[in-house]
Amino acid sequence: MITTSPMTEDPVTALAVPSAPGTAAVPASPAPARPDGDERRRRRVVELLALSVLGLIPWTVLMALTLPSDYRVHQWRTAWVGFDILLLTAAGATALLARKRHGGAVMAALATAVLLVCDAWFDVSLDFGTPAVWASAALAVFVELPLAAFLTYRAHTLLRLHWAPRQ
Repeated sequence: MITTSPMTEDPVTALAVPSAPGTAAVPASPAPARPDGDERRRRRVVELLALSVLGLIPWTVLMALTLPSDYRVHQWRTAWVGFDILLLTAAGATALLARKRHGGAVMAALATAVLLVCDAWFDVSLDFGTPAVWASAALAVFVELPLAAFLTYRAHTLLRLHWAPRQ
């Protein structure tokens, strides 16, 4: 089984070829002139993310300048109930997968954490300027954000344990 290890300062060690268990890693030759498929894919993903960030900057500025400060919406109840059903589904999937010790629990936990942060943001920002903002802020600070932080921490811990070098 190939395991990953933390990056080291020594480029020869960083390029070591994985070896059979119980044997020493064999240093690889200097970096190949042409990156392998995994490295190319990693680079493409990084480039795509960087372009997405660059594209979102002008879009965000445009929205900040052109969106109305308030807007009457249709299907408000459907939107919020639908979002809460999505959040409940993610949290339920996290619990079920964690109970079964399934690796998918990590992704479900991260999805649940993101949805909790989004829920906190929209609850507080949409109640801003009303008396309901205090209840929304309390729910965000004492329930949603701590739970999101806990789920993120647990997912990070599980990933670190899974990808840690084995001795």
